[in-house]
Amino acid sequence: MKLVDILKTENVKIPLKGKTKEEIIEELVDLIAASDPEVDHEAVHQAILDREKTMSTGIGQGVAIPHGKTEGVEELIGAFGIAPEGVDFDSLDNEPTHLFFLLVSPVGPAGPHLRCLSRISRLLNREEFREHLIKAGSPEEAVKIINDEEKQYFEIN
Repeated sequence: MKLVDILKTENVKIPLKGKTKEEIIEELVDLIAASDPEVDHEAVHQAILDREKTMSTGIGQGVAIPHGKTEGVEELIGAFGIAPEGVDFDSLDNEPTHLFFLLVSPVGPAGPHLRCLSRISRLLNREEFREHLIKAGSPEEAVKIINDEEKQYFEIN
């Protein structure tokens, strides 16, 4: 499964307007709910917040991957946003977060959810990719950058 298979262009926002962790999460959940009327906005929002209570999904290096599982969705869905100014997301390195990839999946087998989280983490671990992605000027450009990186990275490794 490729990230671009679950990431619709309409679920990408550049720039994100939120200034807090909660506002960023709300903004990304709003994108998902607006693009799919079957999504239970409140259930998705609560699942993400509940996961954040366990431990921040701000993994450092300017990246956060808020995620959760809920009956509020029928399939694995993603949203992505960029906050050029950076947001305090309680990251492990205490640095501002710029790149946000939200992932939500239905309750059930963890395999697809974990594989997608792993794929996101591996891609965003590459500094050159993060630097390229943060400069994306539109949702279309961001999705193209992600798609190109997936092709290159996963064909080589």
